[in-house]
Amino acid sequence: MKLITGLGNIGDRYCFTRHNAGFMVLDKWALDNNFAFREDKKLKCFITKMGDNLLIKPTTFMNLSGESVRAVMDYYKIDVKDLLIIYDDISLDLGRIRFRANGSDGGHNGIKSIIKHVGTKEFDRLKIGIGPQPNIPSENYVLQNFPKEQMDELKIVLKKSIEAVEFYLANGIEKAQNKFN
Repeated sequence: MKLITGLGNIGDRYCFTRHNAGFMVLDKWALDNNFAFREDKKLKCFITKMGDNLLIKPTTFMNLSGESVRAVMDYYKIDVKDLLIIYDDISLDLGRIRFRANGSDGGHNGIKSIIKHVGTKEFDRLKIGIGPQPNIPSENYVLQNFPKEQMDELKIVLKKSIEAVEFYLANGIEKAQNKFN
């Protein structure tokens, strides 16, 4: 069983912000396949099962995402090698995606929390580009909604990200990196 976690912040206020790119990928994927998320207060997430995979969206807000990831891993006995985190990356331009097999948090507080709670940097990630960042603080930029002129490109990258995750699940991280990076 794989645990696929999309990162974001809960609530209408954050729904279409750049920081919610991970949530958007999972929401679109579940909607396209007629799956619905249900809230699990104990595990601090919205959760659904698609085939052999668990999809979660932590309800802890971005900076505490690791609490939910750890709770789900413990409850379902999921090893870190079966973890994929989908999240926004300010250093990648909108429309670009990148798989990584491990690495630092890169200044992303959601990833920092997951590293802390999982106890390792060795987990798979899919980064969704949300850049380039204008000359404003990153914490302000990531909490802005995608502007209307970027919506068509956002739809394309969400579709591409779903295709990439499905390919990753069938073929593994190395082949996914070779095809999508």
